[in-house]
Amino acid sequence: MIRRTPAIPDVPGRQSGVGLIEILIAVLVLSVGFLGMAALQSKALSNNNSAMARSMGTIASYSILDAMRIDPAGVDAGSYDGVEIEVPADGDCAGVDGGAADLAGVNLESWCGELAELVGPGTTGTITSLGGGNYRITIEFDDSRATGGEDAETLVTQAKL
Repeated sequence: MIRRTPAIPDVPGRQSGVGLIEILIAVLVLSVGFLGMAALQSKALSNNNSAMARSMGTIASYSILDAMRIDPAGVDAGSYDGVEIEVPADGDCAGVDGGAADLAGVNLESWCGELAELVGPGTTGTITSLGGGNYRITIEFDDSRATGGEDAETLVTQAKL
């Protein structure tokens, strides 16, 4: 014999639609959580771009140091000492070295192109001799994209040739 439970009759004063309100609140809480995750992802991407710019700046500083090691005559002549290169806004580095046709001029123009490509326009690269074959490469670039970043971030590399 099968027993059937009687249906609950509609009782006046009984609440209905409570499940719908709970679902709406859950959707609201999930929406706020997803917005928070999107903001977190946005900040992570901007900080990742900042870290990439720093890494590219380091690669560019090692690149000019390697170019200087290949050109000991230019280093001895002081062709690299006190050089300051500012990457133009359009990124065109032709003639940025003053039109020198020697290896140092070619290396500096090439370095300007690397700074433009790797770090971006508006970047400034400075080479300073510290004496005794020691050199300081300073690269300044715009890091305002990063969270809490500064407009002028400075990356300094020192090395002995």
